[in-house]
Amino acid sequence: MSTLIIWVMGAGLLLVNIMLRTRILRLEARLKELSSPQEQLAFLRQQAAHKDKIPAIKALRKQYPELSLIEANNLWKQI
Repeated sequence: MSTLIIWVMGAGLLLVNIMLRTRILRLEARLKELSSPQEQLAFLRQQAAHKDKIPAIKALRKQYPELSLIEANNLWKQI
């Protein structure tokens, strides 16, 4: 009996985990849609005029937290 309860609770937690993970992935995709690469490049150009590479990339990632360090560095190379 107790084994059955543990299995049911485990299955329930697994379903909740899957639902939350799916929701997070949807929210991340929506966030990327809202901030276009053109906006990110414009922001980076503005920062680059006043700062060196590293502070500009840090400011870009602070403004757009969905960007990875590699993506931010690639945007810097496009300037």
